[in-house]
Amino acid sequence: MCIRRLIMSLLLMSGFIGLTAQDIEVSTLSDSYVMLRVSSDAHYVLLPVEESQSNDRIRVIKNNGVVEELNVRLAVNKVDYYVPLDIRRLAATQRDDKSKTVLLDIIVNRENTANSASKLATSDFAAWKLIKTSNTIETDNREKFRPLYHHTPVYGWMNDPNGLFYKDGVWHLYFQHNPYGSQWENMTWGHSTSTDLVNWKFEGDAIRPDAFGTIFSGSAVVDKDNAAGFGRGAVIAYYTSAGKSQMQCMAYSTDDGKTFTKYEDNPILVSDIPDFRDPHIIWYKPTKRWVLIVSEKQHMKLFSSKNLKDWTFESDFGEGYGSHAGVWECPDLLDMGNGKWVLVCNINPGGPFGGSATQYFTGTFDGHKFTCDADSVATKWMDWGKDHYATVTFDNAPNGRKVALPWMSNWQYASQVPTKQYRSANGIPRDLGYFEYKGTGYCSVKPSPEAIMAFSQKAQSHVTPACRIDVQTRSRTVITLSNSKDERVTMTYDAKSETFAMDRTKSGQTDFNANFPVLTKAPTLGKIKMLQIFVDKSSIEVFDADGKMAMTNLVFPSEPYNRLAVNGGKAKVYPLK
Repeated sequence: MCIRRLIMSLLLMSGFIGLTAQDIEVSTLSDSYVMLRVSSDAHYVLLPVEESQSNDRIRVIKNNGVVEELNVRLAVNKVDYYVPLDIRRLAATQRDDKSKTVLLDIIVNRENTANSASKLATSDFAAWKLIKTSNTIETDNREKFRPLYHHTPVYGWMNDPNGLFYKDGVWHLYFQHNPYGSQWENMTWGHSTSTDLVNWKFEGDAIRPDAFGTIFSGSAVVDKDNAAGFGRGAVIAYYTSAGKSQMQCMAYSTDDGKTFTKYEDNPILVSDIPDFRDPHIIWYKPTKRWVLIVSEKQHMKLFSSKNLKDWTFESDFGEGYGSHAGVWECPDLLDMGNGKWVLVCNINPGGPFGGSATQYFTGTFDGHKFTCDADSVATKWMDWGKDHYATVTFDNAPNGRKVALPWMSNWQYASQVPTKQYRSANGIPRDLGYFEYKGTGYCSVKPSPEAIMAFSQKAQSHVTPACRIDVQTRSRTVITLSNSKDERVTMTYDAKSETFAMDRTKSGQTDFNANFPVLTKAPTLGKIKMLQIFVDKSSIEVFDADGKMAMTNLVFPSEPYNRLAVNGGKAKVYPLK
């Protein structure tokens, strides 16, 4: 059953089974410096987190060498949750040292914390009393809003999807991950796999920070012909190292993406522009070259290569096109067939309803330069909700499909949504295509077949916390999801004005950020015959069945929506399998 498999994959943050603290010796050396000596056979040190505090800097020392550095909001007054520090992995970096001792060298940040003006001594912080070690981790999920059929990190913070590829029947999703808290920090590439794009298994953190900086977004490709020289079928990952500057680096995997080796001659590409990130690679068959597109402030740069190592600058794109209200990020370049191409450009801020969003451009590409259609000066949005960002596609998807995954949140409030064990989910997978309306080209967005197959083929009479609702529309259709507390989401389709709107201003918990309660509205580019509505515990995603419109919004009802009213249409509800 889908729900059971998901729950078994989740990692509990606040329910670790801890051992005694006798194997941790705490030395407070000053008001801003604490050292912890851990002498244990345990697998994990469990670090207590209090999110209202500022980050403390931890250096993990083994055999007199620093093996990892991380930032954690260590608990001062209370513990919101624990995060696991895998000391088995860290000890393995010093293979010749048989000592079981690890030092945690902590620089305590007393500025801008909830207690910066108090007289609480550093030695009295709750963290030193409640830190513990553990050999096991519970797998129960205790978050009421965690989705049932969307990918989420098993614990910690997640934002952009990275390095998406398909190989040998397995979909690989890497993602921006903070393993040490549910706020943005310590960026690594987390890794999850799936055989059906719905049920995901967490595989650990694949690419971690190094001397060049933390690991920002990027892409991965399957090197079928051994262009890079690491073997046929090797997985080549490109990512942004974010330290004193942003630069593009490479890593390769010879075990199908389970582990990566960083290229010894990193960095590969550098720039004097501060915002230089998110490399995405595609294969361009006519010139038999790899093409890399990377964002640089408010434009895109394109490079080409034969060996995935040495890159030649080809062209720039961006000036005079689309929205420039924020930084351009997370590009993608898609061959839609028949000579039509789509260039995906995520932007923050500047979305149609504030914050982050995904714009795109249609045009042509000759291996050197992307040429935008003359009518594409106007901004085109891939999704008209508030919670669709960093959308990129899988490399090597079967049958030439363009399968995309978005990050389902918004930078305006992503760190404030009412969850703590984890923060953020991905939207459902969606297949991208191309269509024209009134002589203008657009990117179509449809739920991937795997997302449809996650639901029963037999309709039921009532809505559940996780279901799909298909609505046959009329000239005006109003759909309302609500619960016994009169929390509700109202969706309105108007054929005459060719618009679809979703109102979540009274959807439940909305007061955590003033930008959250909002009505979002989309053009439908013609008539809609069928709406497909995907409801999960904390999200609603709506698609025109023909792919002309998509809208993704988060919701946080105090109890699940259990009432459905449709005025001017006919609905069928399909439960999750």
